[in-house]
Amino acid sequence: MQVTAFSTPTRPNWRWRIVNYAGEVVEESRDEFGSIAAAVAEGTKRLVQMDAVDRSEPVRHWRSTSHLRRR
Repeated sequence: MQVTAFSTPTRPNWRWRIVNYAGEVVEESRDEFGSIAAAVAEGTKRLVQMDAVDRSEPVRHWRSTSHLRRR
């Protein structure tokens, strides 16, 4: 899993988000931080506390064309 930091125009302070390798949000902070580094540090602490195992499958960015070959 990965920790990312994000902000939005309506909420300009930084928050952390834990995302699995399939791109799904696992958890997101409600607290806001003044810097990206502070948000990622807190998110990393939370990820360690969770002690979760990511069993998700990474998203495939390609699509099979085998259905086109059957024509």
